[in-house]
Amino acid sequence: MKKISDLFSLTSRKRILTQSFLFGAIATVGMISNAFSFSSKAYGQTPAPIVNNTEINSYAQAVLAMEPARQNAFGEIKKLIGNGEIPKIVCNDPNSINGLPKKAQDIAVNYCNHAQKIVEDNGLRFEQFNKITIELQNNNILKRQVYNTLLRLQQPSESR
Repeated sequence: MKKISDLFSLTSRKRILTQSFLFGAIATVGMISNAFSFSSKAYGQTPAPIVNNTEINSYAQAVLAMEPARQNAFGEIKKLIGNGEIPKIVCNDPNSINGLPKKAQDIAVNYCNHAQKIVEDNGLRFEQFNKITIELQNNNILKRQVYNTLLRLQQPSESR
């Protein structure tokens, strides 16, 4: 029979790991716009896009699915560049990729193609994903909705 303190400890560790992974996923959204951006367009002075629950769920699933590939690509490029700063890589801006060493270009292009497929496999057009990413930067309500969805998606299936 397990002690209550053992169960609490296990639950606490699971919660901490889940929160750590969640913050990593949220950071992915920021990193996508820093290390791997999908859009360089500014969407100023336009009405905020309306994002429904299906799109939020699809967005969160795509972010979670692309995070391992993003970390891997970022790590590989960092190894190639060494101690230098990794420049901003914008998937739909060839100039940002062309500035990288050839091997790093291949890694970036492969990641961008893979990320686009993940987005589409999760039911979003790439343009929708870009708009949601941009909207997250200024819309705290949307940010909270995505955060809660990421939390829910990371819960073990029996507790959903």
